[in-house]
Amino acid sequence: MKRKLIAAIGIAGMMVSIAACGDSDNNSGGSDKGADAKALTVWLTVDAQNNWPELVKAADAAVKAKHPGVKINHEYYGWPDKNTKLDAVLATDKAPDVVEMGNSEMLGYMVKGAFAPVEASKYENSDAWLDGLKTSVTYEGKTYGVPYYAGGRVGNWRKDLAASVGVKSAPKTYEELTSALDKIQKKEGDKFSAWYQPTRDWYAAMSFVYDAGGSIAVESGGQWKANLSSPESIKGLEAFKNVVDTYMHGDKTKDESDRYIVYGQGKAAMIFGAAWEGATSEAPENDKTGKLKGNLENFVMPGPSGKNLPVFLGGSDLAIPVKSKAQALAGEWINAFTGATGQKGLMAKGNLPNNKTDLATLKNDPATVVQATAAESNWFVPMAPGWGQVEKAQVLQTMLQSIGTGKKSVEAAAKEADAAIDKVINTK
Repeated sequence: MKRKLIAAIGIAGMMVSIAACGDSDNNSGGSDKGADAKALTVWLTVDAQNNWPELVKAADAAVKAKHPGVKINHEYYGWPDKNTKLDAVLATDKAPDVVEMGNSEMLGYMVKGAFAPVEASKYENSDAWLDGLKTSVTYEGKTYGVPYYAGGRVGNWRKDLAASVGVKSAPKTYEELTSALDKIQKKEGDKFSAWYQPTRDWYAAMSFVYDAGGSIAVESGGQWKANLSSPESIKGLEAFKNVVDTYMHGDKTKDESDRYIVYGQGKAAMIFGAAWEGATSEAPENDKTGKLKGNLENFVMPGPSGKNLPVFLGGSDLAIPVKSKAQALAGEWINAFTGATGQKGLMAKGNLPNNKTDLATLKNDPATVVQATAAESNWFVPMAPGWGQVEKAQVLQTMLQSIGTGKKSVEAAAKEADAAIDKVINTK
């Protein structure tokens, strides 16, 4: 699913207002306050409104069956403007009771105390939540949200171009992948990208870093320190640079935002990105070759380490603002929406579930086995108090562009990025 996750810390007025709530709200756990509330306000993105409104109605019905007469109000927002509206309303006494957050958006709000802690054990399958989603709702040992659904990343290539060099099946190892790409690159020439890998795509680059045993940052004794210049991280960045140097013959100053468009123009044999990108590239409005429909194939991305490449696990979480006057009712609605029945409905719509138990069932279906298998190995951003204050897109993208264009060595660019991250990573 195509989506735009907008990073936000929140406006100063919101933070002052939240701080004034005091510790009593924070200790409620989102479980007792508002048990007898007569109304509930739920904020979701337009994804739910457009793609699975019946699941929203089912959650409403479950709550209303237990609480006759309760009124449930829904508001839907697009990703680009959701957080601006949320920041503004959190500075008032009219906060929603449930709000959908991109998992990469959670940290800044948790650090500032915007969300009420919840008792994870009260939610279905919480003991099996996907690692990347569980991490995204956890801060300093407390849980501040409930995973909703996930989206992973996969490799995707053109079967016709693979077949043209004698390769008839998707690669299972990194050696098989690079061997096939070497043949395709030689056949198609140096104006073609055997692997279109935008240099500034830090989600892909960090997958190589984590595959090599590195990381963006590490924690020790309650303090975080940037780790991109560690030997392991350097090894991963070198592997990423090799991909860009060898197979990427497009503009090396671009990010991944229009990758599916470039792929649809027939300028590449392969991409590594969100699972929806291949299908979007072959849609009639994007396929400028007339050859992509039914000719693109997703596969689990192998890594240089010999294991599946760890992928950034994007997705959504549901949180209860600390200023909600109906926290208990909000928790019930979230449980009804994200529980077993809701997860089945979300999977039927092409989403990955929020838990490993349901994810395992998708591996039995040829239509979903690739996405499910790829999601099993995943990574997430550092849950450091100051990570939300890091201009992460700028810092990491600048590092990668410097590496990809040869402006700086891998070591020099990584040290510069580490210095920028270390300035604020422990700041609350």
